[in-house]
Amino acid sequence: MRLLLKNGQVYQNNSFINADVLIEGQKIKAIGKLNCNVDREIDVTGKIVVPGLVDVHVHYRDPGLTYKEDVHTGTMAAAHGGFTTTCAMANVDPVPNTPELIRQMMAHNRQTGVVHVYQYAPITADLTSDQLIDYQAMYQLGVCGFSNDGHGVQHGGTMYKAMQGIQAVGLPLAEHVEDDSLKFNGVMNEGANAEKLGLDGIPGECETSQLARDLVLVAKTGVHYHVCHVSTKESVKLIRIAKSMGINVTCEAAPHHLLLNDGMITSDDAYYKMNPPLRTAEDQEALIEGLLDGTIDMIATDHAPHADDEKLHGMVGAAFGITGSETAFSSLYTKLVKTGKCKLEQLINWMTIQPAKLFGLNRAGMLQIGDAADIAVFDCDHAFKFREEDYLSKGRNTPFTNQQLYGQTVMTIVDGEIKYQREKEL
Repeated sequence: MRLLLKNGQVYQNNSFINADVLIEGQKIKAIGKLNCNVDREIDVTGKIVVPGLVDVHVHYRDPGLTYKEDVHTGTMAAAHGGFTTTCAMANVDPVPNTPELIRQMMAHNRQTGVVHVYQYAPITADLTSDQLIDYQAMYQLGVCGFSNDGHGVQHGGTMYKAMQGIQAVGLPLAEHVEDDSLKFNGVMNEGANAEKLGLDGIPGECETSQLARDLVLVAKTGVHYHVCHVSTKESVKLIRIAKSMGINVTCEAAPHHLLLNDGMITSDDAYYKMNPPLRTAEDQEALIEGLLDGTIDMIATDHAPHADDEKLHGMVGAAFGITGSETAFSSLYTKLVKTGKCKLEQLINWMTIQPAKLFGLNRAGMLQIGDAADIAVFDCDHAFKFREEDYLSKGRNTPFTNQQLYGQTVMTIVDGEIKYQREKEL
């Protein structure tokens, strides 16, 4: 199969050129002004053609919680958002803490996923215990890293031993930084707005105190320590200092923390309940500054779908989490690029090249001749809205529904095959 994308604005070497992209089989065959015989030609005039997006933080709930999401629906949602590579967290049931369970999950990911799915293994046996797993065996099976996401490793000694074991295999340890003793059964950020709404708050120190502990241990062990969903200005400062000292730390920010803050919560609405919670406007600005100065390395969605009835009855008792795969690029483009807070090229870099490079996903994040034909095409000129019926994820738990956005996905190609295509031109 020879497919030609004609007259696109193609992302090449951190800039855009007007060009065609020829796909032959699973590979990119040529880029430039092309005249050739093909099986199918698609006109993408006025659209941007970029590497398929890469998301190192998703929750597919599969196995065990598939009423919320499964690998097929989760990866359909990813393709709908322009993602061609994702990394799935291990907070499923059962927790994949043995080589056999990981082997089964990876086979299931390949069989039912419509994009490339890499798999995390847990740091400890059941996400909350102090029992370490066999990191070497998991490494040999091809996991992308180790994470208990959804839970922070509470015991310092457990984390120290885990860092030693994971450093030995050379993979990232992706940590959900949270000191449970400082959560206080909170449901949103601690502060004036929580008091106004009569809701218990979670202080920023819940995140930053555990991050400080861990950075000391990273300096000792040398492990690649990746901080999930950074949310506070104090955490950004600590990571900036750690990087200046040569400590082996990377981090991500989630779209919701970059675009929303706790001052936007005007009612007891569980669509705004996520973990870590939305912080202050100052924290939000610090995250954007951290991206711009390189302290924050990448954007990852923390796509966390839930069933409708888990989100419709206020924050107390509701599940933590927000979906993100489908809305990430368009919301970020609309609220960061169109407002002049960053350049489009920077956004593409944070969502493709950076996560692929830092997580060693060598087949992902690039759009060059000879590379895998993993490509996303976006329409950045026409406004649109996500309606509830538009989502391909089982979860619709996001406040971005019905907002006017730009950057709609036109097409997502995985290994040369079109996995998502917009139904009609605007």
